[in-house]
Amino acid sequence: MFRSATRPPRLVTLILLTALATLSLNMFLPSLAAMAVDLEVGYALISLAVAGYVAVTAALQLIIGPLSDRYGRRPVLLAAMALYTVASAVCALTADIGVFLVFRVLQGVIIAGWTVSLAIVRDTKPANEAASTIGTISMVMAVAPMIGPLAGGLLDAFFGWRASFAAFTLMGLGLLVLCWADLGETNTARTSGFAAQARACPELFRSRHFWGYALCMALSVGAFYAFLAGTPLVATAVFGMSTATLGAAMGSITAGFVFGSFLSARLAKRHALATMIIAGRVVACTGLTVGLVLLMAGYMNVVLLFGATLFVGIGNGLTTPSASAGAMSVRPHLAGSASGLFGALSAVAGALLTVITGALVTAETGAFMLLAIMLAASFLALLAALLVRHDASRDG
Repeated sequence: MFRSATRPPRLVTLILLTALATLSLNMFLPSLAAMAVDLEVGYALISLAVAGYVAVTAALQLIIGPLSDRYGRRPVLLAAMALYTVASAVCALTADIGVFLVFRVLQGVIIAGWTVSLAIVRDTKPANEAASTIGTISMVMAVAPMIGPLAGGLLDAFFGWRASFAAFTLMGLGLLVLCWADLGETNTARTSGFAAQARACPELFRSRHFWGYALCMALSVGAFYAFLAGTPLVATAVFGMSTATLGAAMGSITAGFVFGSFLSARLAKRHALATMIIAGRVVACTGLTVGLVLLMAGYMNVVLLFGATLFVGIGNGLTTPSASAGAMSVRPHLAGSASGLFGALSAVAGALLTVITGALVTAETGAFMLLAIMLAASFLALLAALLVRHDASRDG
């Protein structure tokens, strides 16, 4: 029989928690059409399994973070994993579309695996070491979006779409047991009540440091969402790429992010957070600027497009671990609230950049408009990073 943990969790536990949050979003995507047929609904309705999940995870981060500050990291994660496991099992078994969508949305509670894991890292490590550890987590979990759809497609091919949700159930149950046995409480400065927490939160909201870190991260992530929204149109309409080739090429920005996260894991311990963040923004802006200049000079080709956006991936890998650690270090006793708030802000920024890109990028505006939007977001993120550096210098 497992004894409940009393020590901080191992790194592998945090990696698995964050990876499951990503897998739960995209692993079943290859099955959407089959799900619509089996549940006898239109594709637009079944697609709510994606849109509703994303919306709920954004909202839940605003709740889960403060709850972990009030009640502790361990009970919040255990409750989230238990609810996620039950919701996954219902999704795997039900034949009713209404029931499926309700419990699919409830699966969004797994975002606690990401939000609370970041707070745990900050609870147990100084800011620079936390940035290094978050870099390691980001590097490993970035593989999940690449293997998730492949695994889901294979499960669907051999066992049907319900197999993905059966797998979610087993993974949820396994992580629930692992958290019970390995994830000891790390929040030693829990607030005495919600009233006390409400009085403390304005400290976070009034901090220019926090908003500088959070906006930098949100805009950096927003540039990535712009890439996802605009690249398929540009690649097919302008360059005539096949979908298979496009799928492989779009993985380049993720590969860049893995490399940037690797650099963060190696360098963040030895350099100031603001230095790492600004370095990432400079890398992203430089790659996009060179790409735009070459486009205006008449060099229009696929290598240029994906070469320029590759630098966004590398820059984000350098920026986001340090920005996350910095945002949670402004008021360490509110690390969970900070993690939830900048996570939700990143989701909102990603949604806005997706809409803007969809409206402005056309077959006529093409690669130029896509790179311009990504550069604008990356440059605004750079300004936010410079604000953090300025405030840090001013405060000594």
